[in-house]
Amino acid sequence: MKIDNLLNKVLTGNNRELLKIIPEESVDMIFADPPYNLQLSRKLKRPDNSIVNGVTEDWDHFSSFEEYDKFTYDWLKLCRNILKPNGSIWVIGSYHNIFRLGYILQNLGFWILNDIIWRKTNPMPNFRGKRFTNAHETMIWATKSEKSKYTFNYESMKSLNGDLQMRSDWTIPICTGNERLKNKDGIKIHPTQKPENLISRVIMSSTKINDIILDPFFGTGTTGVVAKRLNRKFIGIEENKQYVKESIKRIKNTTTLSPEEIIQTTPKIQEKRIPFGSLLENGLIIPGQLLTDFRKRWTAKVRADGSLISKDNKGSIHTVAAALQGLPACNGWSFWYIKKSGQLISIDHLRSMMRLST
Repeated sequence: MKIDNLLNKVLTGNNRELLKIIPEESVDMIFADPPYNLQLSRKLKRPDNSIVNGVTEDWDHFSSFEEYDKFTYDWLKLCRNILKPNGSIWVIGSYHNIFRLGYILQNLGFWILNDIIWRKTNPMPNFRGKRFTNAHETMIWATKSEKSKYTFNYESMKSLNGDLQMRSDWTIPICTGNERLKNKDGIKIHPTQKPENLISRVIMSSTKINDIILDPFFGTGTTGVVAKRLNRKFIGIEENKQYVKESIKRIKNTTTLSPEEIIQTTPKIQEKRIPFGSLLENGLIIPGQLLTDFRKRWTAKVRADGSLISKDNKGSIHTVAAALQGLPACNGWSFWYIKKSGQLISIDHLRSMMRLST
């Protein structure tokens, strides 16, 4: 089957079978959140004897480590065939399975780049009090081979981290509030739904606009939602029909950002640094002037110190743009415009004018 016929679709069924219909070396990045194999022998209870809504689904039950290892080897081998030579793969897991995943990844020839610790700010408590609270999960980021020329958007990650190098420990809350999908009885639809901010960081760090992302354990579609928002293409595979239904609904309600609204991923060239405040000092922008995005959905007022204010949001051109869109980061230079002589002019164009004049 041609890859174009599979893009931005959710394939329903067994992933080991459906992975076989995807053309070899056709996807740029894979994000996989496989079963944890928690090996739970009984229901977990809180101190008040209420039942913890944990992972009890059949898809997380394996009769032995050998069965789980064979399952893992099979889907990872198929994924390796599908991945482009310069592509990369992310797998996420807990202490129950991440070491087995890493072992099999290396045995199949993948080259591990990083292990990323996702530190949860609001982890589930340890109700029995007999071990440390599990407050993190681990992601392994690997390429198809040691010689792969993979994508790493270093400057984007640095910008996201306040102009500091992004470290391999990420502090992000678990999925809660309106983002957490629940049924009419208030029960979680998927027990291990990942937060969009986590997947956003994965996708922004290791893909480009229009890249193809495969998720062989699609669940309720977080990878598809974020891929669509960030102007990437996706292929999802999921066996549970309820999860598929919910994922399609979420993706349909997701708006794709324009390229100028997405944090830039091209490396910085050696250019003179021009702070936004310099535009004010040189009279290109004046305090009190309104900035707007290209689609005229949001506005912000420029303050004398070079910061912006928009409703309850205050800060730099980057932080206010990100806050208004509900994104973890945004390049304010490409997001904001001023109106001059009836036309919208990018503040990045004003910055370029300053560079030419200095």
